[in-house]
Amino acid sequence: MKVKKMKEPLIKNLDNLKLTGFRVVCRGEEYPVEIPKASELLESRLPEIKNVKNGNVQYGSFIVDIHSEEEDGYWVGVEVEEFEDTPEGMVTMTVPAQRYASANYEGPTTGIFNAYEELHSWAAEQGYKRLKDKWHVEIFESWEDPNNIVVELLDTIE
Repeated sequence: MKVKKMKEPLIKNLDNLKLTGFRVVCRGEEYPVEIPKASELLESRLPEIKNVKNGNVQYGSFIVDIHSEEEDGYWVGVEVEEFEDTPEGMVTMTVPAQRYASANYEGPTTGIFNAYEELHSWAAEQGYKRLKDKWHVEIFESWEDPNNIVVELLDTIE
């Protein structure tokens, strides 16, 4: 099924992303509930984080095929210029500079899986290979309403 609210994919290179926020680790079916909780907590504690680049944008990061327990989970964070005095209970992580197949999606959170399927198909048709053991990124510009999110999906490619 073609996602109606997904813009034409493109290839994008991003520099290192330094993120401060929360790591969510739970059973797979719990992520749709736990990630929004972490997002709300991050928003409420944003004033505690130093060197924030843009507090109106949240990042999600994850690895599809993990190799260790340290890679398991989903990270919700904001981008910072540099790490300084990480608030209690929060974590920091750096997503290395990578190349991505990128698409913007607007709509309910339940449509993200279909949007990813479309993005994966598009990338494969263009001859790109997915790198499932690298960090993938989601950039949320609007996340408060689960029925109307605005997110850029960044799927790591070779």
